[in-house]
Amino acid sequence: MTAILERRESESLWGRFCNWITNTENSFYIGWFGVLIISTLLTATFVFIITFIAAPPVDIDVIREPVSISLLYGNNIISDAVIPSSVVIGLHFYLIWEAASVDE
Repeated sequence: MTAILERRESESLWGRFCNWITNTENSFYIGWFGVLIISTLLTATFVFIITFIAAPPVDIDVIREPVSISLLYGNNIISDAVIPSSVVIGLHFYLIWEAASVDE
């Protein structure tokens, strides 16, 4: 009986991470979609909590009267809210709506 010993090259940290993510023998399979979802959910949760605590006043109705919606501006935990209004949505998507072509 002949035993052949091969020298294993040390695998990089990225290679070990890739193997761990794509290994289906783990009791908790994550996969690449899981990597994207977990990081996205953590980021969204973190941003929502920061918004809940410290969002600046927003002119919701475009009547020049900013509405404060965060805890730092005097709201309590019950009346505090993160309000997705049409103004806020328009602020984020204005560049897409006003683009003359897809190239912009």
